[in-house]
Amino acid sequence: MHPNIKTKEEIEAMRIGGQILAETLDLITTIAKEGMSTFELDKIAEEFILEKNAIPAFKGFQGFPATLCTSINNIIVHGIPKKSEILKNGDLLKIDCGVIFKNLYTDAARAIGIGDISNQRKRLIKVSKEALERGISEARPNAKVSNISKAIEDFVKKNGFKIIYDLTGHGVGKKLHETPTIFNYYNKQEDCKLEAGMTIAIEPIFSVSTHKLKTEKDNWSLATTDGSDSVQYEDTILITETGSEILTRLK
Repeated sequence: MHPNIKTKEEIEAMRIGGQILAETLDLITTIAKEGMSTFELDKIAEEFILEKNAIPAFKGFQGFPATLCTSINNIIVHGIPKKSEILKNGDLLKIDCGVIFKNLYTDAARAIGIGDISNQRKRLIKVSKEALERGISEARPNAKVSNISKAIEDFVKKNGFKIIYDLTGHGVGKKLHETPTIFNYYNKQEDCKLEAGMTIAIEPIFSVSTHKLKTEKDNWSLATTDGSDSVQYEDTILITETGSEILTRLK
């Protein structure tokens, strides 16, 4: 039996936490607009999570200072919200967030456009959503983790974008990051079979024109090496007896 398997009580806590996280992301993606700072969004998200008797999972995690990761355009992930970072018309914003409820973690991310965005940025968002769906469609008992990875990679490649190789999905629940690793490209070296009761975060992450990333001066933000736009979309998934259940979408 895989160590990631959760009890019924743990799954129920993750269902509640997942809904709080889905509501948080729905709120933030609805209100985010030109002229707002990412710091404002972060404070709103933090207050909302605390009001629901949950805890922001990212704040303090390995020293991260905020509730949200707010990553704009060429920043791939782990962008730190700032008072000085003002959303502009045309920006591609990735919002990543985690929630702890009854000591159980859920993790999810959304990508949105601010105001009028370019066709390429629209396509990045559309492909990331679809890549996530392709990955989720492979998540079922007795399937291999690499089936998820291959489905994501094939779809992203077909659309001409580049997987960021160093960033992956992961198990989630008792910790923010658990086994197994969910690569966004086919990798049979670290493969395992999915089992009912496992909880995983699937998160396609890719860019317009590079597989590579670099760390910015804040030691958190990860950016594309060539300055091209990037995208991330993520949900926490429960493997059920017959398939899967998405825990971090509004019911």
